[in-house]
Amino acid sequence: MNIQIFGKSKCFDTKKAERYFKERRIKYQFIDLPRFGLSGKEFDSVLRAVGGIDNLIDWDNKSQEVTLMRYMDDQRAKEDKVFDNPSLMKTPIVRNGKQATVGFCPDIWATWE
Repeated sequence: MNIQIFGKSKCFDTKKAERYFKERRIKYQFIDLPRFGLSGKEFDSVLRAVGGIDNLIDWDNKSQEVTLMRYMDDQRAKEDKVFDNPSLMKTPIVRNGKQATVGFCPDIWATWE
């Protein structure tokens, strides 16, 4: 297993995800999402795994960009905006090869073991 956790250092769900893997002694790599973001290939892989951009956006975010995206029909424009501003993504994003989840999903992670 090659686990990567993309998250925000002050996000409670990210901390819960880290604790989940620590408790099971599963090695993981933590990547600070606002600081480093995702590479283009990682972003495309995550989009495919989670079922599209609407599942990756943090709709609870109170920023103007998220409010604007609620009314956008152009999926490609949403993808570009989220790729350029990783703080709009819901966290944690947990990857295991081509598999990925968004948010705290221990039921899915258990199937990866």
